[in-house]
Amino acid sequence: MGPIDYLVVEFPGNRMTGEGFPLLIDLVDRGLIRILDLVFIRKDQDGSVAALEIADLDADGELDLAVFEGASSGLLGQDDLEEAANAIEPGSSAGLLVYENVWAAPLAAALRRGGGQLVASGRIPVQAILASLEAAEAAS
Repeated sequence: MGPIDYLVVEFPGNRMTGEGFPLLIDLVDRGLIRILDLVFIRKDQDGSVAALEIADLDADGELDLAVFEGASSGLLGQDDLEEAANAIEPGSSAGLLVYENVWAAPLAAALRRGGGQLVASGRIPVQAILASLEAAEAAS
């Protein structure tokens, strides 16, 4: 297996356009990722949280997410949904995506066969990279 990552994407004001779904499908179709879980939640103004069914999220009469129906490995529990809800503002919705980086599995296997082992991992936020690039540009 490749490394497993997760994303929590907030949609302020519960506005989901679906614009990213074709790109997500493309990543799956090209074998770069495998979706393990995809869940949507809504956080009401009073702070209560509810899971949303994969359905017609933009109310246009078409099932927007039929291709993702059944994308549930069981890795996400109620505690994960509550933790994700802590990261979003009241009156917002969020998508929780757990995915395998399929592209990395052959590399990881080769490294293990060669005696390598992962000792650290992380991700640099895009905002931090942009700020660093802007600072370097201002300094030159």
